[in-house]
Formats: sequence, structure tokens, C-alpha cells
Amino acid sequence: MEIEEVTGRIAENLEHLKRYTATPGDGCTRLPFTKEAREAAEYLKSLMTEAGLEVREDAAGNVIGVMKGEDPALPCVMMGSHYDSVVNGGDFDGIAGAVCAIEVARQLKEKGVTPKRNFVAVGFCDEEGMRFGTGYFGSGAMLGNRDIEYCKKFKDTDGVSIYDAMKSYGLDPEKITDAKWPEGSIGHFLEAHIEQGPVLDAENIEIGLVDCIVGIQRYMVTVHGRADHAGTTPMDMRLDAVDAATKVISKIADWAREKADGTVSTVGYINTVPGGMNIVAEECQFTVDIRSKNNDNINDIANRIRAALDREVKAMGGSYDIETKLVITPVNLSQEMLGIMEESCKAHGYSYKYLPSGAGHDALEIGQVLPTVMLFVPSKEGRSHCPVEFTKYSDFAKASVIMTELAEKLLSE
Repeated sequence: MEIEEVTGRIAENLEHLKRYTATPGDGCTRLPFTKEAREAAEYLKSLMTEAGLEVREDAAGNVIGVMKGEDPALPCVMMGSHYDSVVNGGDFDGIAGAVCAIEVARQLKEKGVTPKRNFVAVGFCDEEGMRFGTGYFGSGAMLGNRDIEYCKKFKDTDGVSIYDAMKSYGLDPEKITDAKWPEGSIGHFLEAHIEQGPVLDAENIEIGLVDCIVGIQRYMVTVHGRADHAGTTPMDMRLDAVDAATKVISKIADWAREKADGTVSTVGYINTVPGGMNIVAEECQFTVDIRSKNNDNINDIANRIRAALDREVKAMGGSYDIETKLVITPVNLSQEMLGIMEESCKAHGYSYKYLPSGAGHDALEIGQVLPTVMLFVPSKEGRSHCPVEFTKYSDFAKASVIMTELAEKLLSE
């Protein structure tokens, strides 16, 4: 196997997948249960079929390809990443990991590996949570963490629920629990991904060995006040939802800075109702995303937000609601699998570095309950979730070689 050949295959696959975007020329926009997602899913199926895998799509929209082992009843080795994107995102986030999983299956076959257990390549549906404000839908469903009520509860900005979006996509949301894998059927999970940060690129390092992934909590906050005329309503007689909300919002970033250990908090979306320049807002809605390796830090900031809302909204005379979108704790990844990949990096002469992931991944959801590992490749200038996101195809090829050797070892046990 020549690395140039591997690079060429990965390049061809990813260049083809760039077509499936709702914003041609302005980054990748491939939201879950859309035409673009369907096109990408069908292409992944074709690649899996060409690689000799048994292919199916599950009840959650995950695309699954299986290389059968001598004893399919043994816990499988699973590898994959997601095929959805953020709005105007990059061409590599998620989808490159799905392509690398298929490439690992190709390399295992080319090496003549006869696995004792199944190798499973997966393209996960809706990891980003961009459309419905959630996240890890496909991987969560695989673990049995998504049900009909979940699908009906969460809606996009147009008021379309996951439930209805699934139906329009050709899935039956009433069967979502069918996506759950039996307990003990997955032995190990592997994920390759772009770093989405600047460390590897800045230090000219080829491989990132991810030792932990931060926990994440996401909330939608709605502050309720009263609409009034902006010119005739005295300041001390207003129920101004924006005034109360922004007094809380202005503190959220500083509470993360106080932790001084990499904890971050973000208010990424703000909306006011009715939204007129000359109207006191009756409603202000905003999101909060809190991330840290230390779950106590996340909980502390979330509690401070609630306390500040209690104080400021009471002073204003209004009310507020908090909708929990996501709660997932930090996870430490498998030291055993990291050690195997480190030895492979040494054998191939690839430079490497241990580092944490500040972004969430399907590995974060799955790593809560199963032995899991991640490998990062450099992102040019650390840019991601934007159209200029870039990683060299040769870096993906190196990652696939390292992960093929890890998978080969796990499949032989």
C-alpha cells in the first residue's frame, strides 16, 4: 500500500462530497434530514459498497457498513464520524472522519486481514445539533439515548420538529429506538477528525492523540417582559426583556475566564421580540454553550446564570424560561488505544502530540460508556466551522494508516 494511493482515494471522496451543500461557493451547509444530507448519505453508501461492506441505514439516519468477522457475535470495532455540518462550515469537519473509516476498511481488505470480529464504519447523522440546537443525535440513538418524545420535543427555527424532519427524509421516527445497538455489541470506538484548533498546525505536528474531550452543556434562555413605546415609557416603568437579559449575558464570558483552565462559555445566538428599533422588547431569547474538562466548572457557571436570571428578571418584573438542549460530561479516552497509536506513529516516523479536544464529537457521546479513542490531524491556522477550513489530504492518509493498524490489532483480539 502506497501512501500516495491512499491520499488520492481520500481526496477523490472528499472532493466529491463537497458538492453536497446548500450554500455552493460559501462553505458547506449540510443540515440533518435535508436534500444535501440525503445526497451525502447515499454517496457514503456507495463508497461502503465499493469497499465490500454490508451497507444499511438505521432508524436514526446513520449510514453503516460492516466488514464481517469470523465471529460476528463478538463485540465489534466501530469507527466513524458525522456527515452533517454547521451553516457555512468547512468541507472536512466530520465527513473526513467518515471517509477515513471507509478507507480503513479498504486497507484492512488490501492487507488481507481476516478479522475475528466485525469492523463497522459509520457516518453519523446530526452530530452538530445546528438545526435543532441539540447534538449527537445519531450516536445517541445508537446508544439508546433518543426516543420518540425527544424527536417531538426539539424543533428548528421554522418550527419543524426532528420527528417531522425525519418523516420528510424518509425515516420513521416511531422506530427511532430500533437504532439502539444491543448492550455489549460494540467493543471499541475510533474516530479520526480535524483538530479544529491551531496547535498541530502551529507546531508542525502530523498527528494529535486526543486524551480527553470536554463536557458540554447547552441552554436556550427566554426572558419575558412587556412591549412598550421606546419614547414614551419611562425607564423606571419598563419591563425590558433585553435590559434584563444583557445584564446576565455580559457576565457569562467572564465567569469562564475566572476558571483559567481552558473553560469556555459562549452566547452564540440572541433574538428579540418584536425586534423593532422603537419598541421595548417583550422577549429576549439567547443560547448558552459551556465547555470544560472539569464538570464542576460547567455546573458552577450554569448555576451562576440561573442565579443572575433570578436576580435581574425579578428586578425587571418579568419572568424567564430555560430549556436544556444538551448535558454531557467530559470523557477521558482509552490510554491503551492511545498507546498503540503512539507506537505506530513512532514506527512510521510521524510526529505526534497528546492534546485535549475542546470541541465535542460523536466520540464524546460514545466515550461515556465505551472504550473510545480519537486522532486529530492539523487544521490550517486552526480555522474550522467556516469556509476556509482546510487540511491536507496527505494528513488524512497518515491518520488512516495509524488507525488501520490500531483496528487490525483490536480485530485480532
